[in-house]
Amino acid sequence: MVATAKKVGEGRYRESFGRNYEDFTVGDVYEHRPGRTITETDNTWFTLLTMNKHPLHFDQEYARHSEFGRCIVASPFTVALLAGMSVSDVSQKAIANLGWTDIKLTHPVYPGDTLYAESEVMAKRESISRPDAGIVSVRTTGKNQDGVVVCTFDRTMLVQRRGHALEDKANY
Repeated sequence: MVATAKKVGEGRYRESFGRNYEDFTVGDVYEHRPGRTITETDNTWFTLLTMNKHPLHFDQEYARHSEFGRCIVASPFTVALLAGMSVSDVSQKAIANLGWTDIKLTHPVYPGDTLYAESEVMAKRESISRPDAGIVSVRTTGKNQDGVVVCTFDRTMLVQRRGHALEDKANY
């Protein structure tokens, strides 16, 4: 996590997270911590929230007879969790996500697995239409507690330039 503190008054500081466009360097890798252990409850709640009725995610008996031998975590939950883990490093100061591509789910995730994420800066360029921002692309990789890659995806974001972030303008 990238954390800084900005003085906002006498003896008073405000915590800030994230990177401005200028802070990204192509080729840099940001390891996102802490990791997150996925519980059976997490998986069940996610399937209920998203109306995913596939029994592999919540029916132990059904899953026992599958090739996995037990329930697996819903893959959109895996992607959402890894994306969330990356926010404080790569998109806390983003204006918008511009696109997601090449989502690959390379290994099953089970309740009880702990996931860790890292993001590599793949490209960056100044925005033609937004002089207060730039476009940054990252590849996020998620690994389980054994170091096995479980998911990768590419994400492109519009990121504020230094001095233009909402937190620089708002007093919240």
